Amino acid sequence: MQIGPHSLPSPVVLAPMAGVTNYPFRTLCRGFGAGLYVSEMITARGFLEGNGRTHLLASSRADEWPRSVQIYSSDPDAIGETARRLAAEGVHHIDINFGCPAPKITRHGGGSAIPVKPRLMARLVRAAVRGAGAVPVTVKVRKGIDDAVLTYLDAGRVAEEEGAAAIGLHARTAAQLYAGEADWGAIAALKATVRIPVLGNGDVWECWDALRMLRETGCDGVIVGRGCLRRPWLFAELAAVFDGREPASQPNFGTIVALMRKHCELLIAFFGPTAGIRHMRKWCLWYTSGFRGAARLRVDLPRIESLEEMLGLLGQLDPEELFPLDALRRRVAKDARRQEVRLPDGYLEAREDDASPPVGYETECDAVLAGG
Repeated sequence: MQIGPHSLPSPVVLAPMAGVTNYPFRTLCRGFGAGLYVSEMITARGFLEGNGRTHLLASSRADEWPRSVQIYSSDPDAIGETARRLAAEGVHHIDINFGCPAPKITRHGGGSAIPVKPRLMARLVRAAVRGAGAVPVTVKVRKGIDDAVLTYLDAGRVAEEEGAAAIGLHARTAAQLYAGEADWGAIAALKATVRIPVLGNGDVWECWDALRMLRETGCDGVIVGRGCLRRPWLFAELAAVFDGREPASQPNFGTIVALMRKHCELLIAFFGPTAGIRHMRKWCLWYTSGFRGAARLRVDLPRIESLEEMLGLLGQLDPEELFPLDALRRRVAKDARRQEVRLPDGYLEAREDDASPPVGYETECDAVLAGG
């Protein structure tokens, strides 16, 4: 897969996920197979104002290549300057989020509401591409607001015209959130519309889903999100099937405990002892879900205060039990509800307007991200 000047040996992208795709988790995933591992989203506002948490989430280590950061802003000047600074820091790839469906963001005209106004989206992509210079810029969008307001084809044309190196499509609308099935037909339609690479996102739970998506849609790569939350070894399975090999069998619980230990150690080294353990608590629930006896630990695991306490609790379960196959397609972290997308008054009647939403609302965006 080619993204600008970067040739990636595997057409696999880790989806940016708030509270998830920090450097520790990216490191864990990268250990299983090559691909593009994108940071969780940061706001241009937070980055330019020197917010410590924002800079930490955008940070990396020398072992990470390519270094990829997803940014968000509705202000062309801010997004252009952020892209310029990230490129100067040595970032290899920048992605722009135009798909956030959070009500606190869309009600101000931000996030997934931006592609509703193609001229505004064009200003933002143009500014980021110019700021990034030789560093490739990609964009991530959803199908649209709802079934009545689809924006992804226009967004694809804008991205291509303004110099984006690729476009990723989460094949659901903002109204769907994570409910229902992803519309892979939309990915195929976008691929038929643009010449830049198209990355498909939605319902890649197993390695075979990725192969099927490529074959059915003709897309250039797959974006993996919730399917890897409790199974970072999914990237090893993807590497195998893209190399023409059979994937390995699912690991036993003892192997997963060793993986959890490494994950916890990485989180502690990156965030510090207290914050690292707090980050690990949700992962404990995800990793153990579906194993016999795990239900009785669900009260204590979210309260762990140390690596040793975590390992002590996990030691109560059978290390030889294999990962439950019925959990391969089980949804975690997000529910299946839908929503009515909130937009500013008169927003849909002013689709040719290229004015940015009020900048002040991005403080709410930072608050949404802080919640993970």
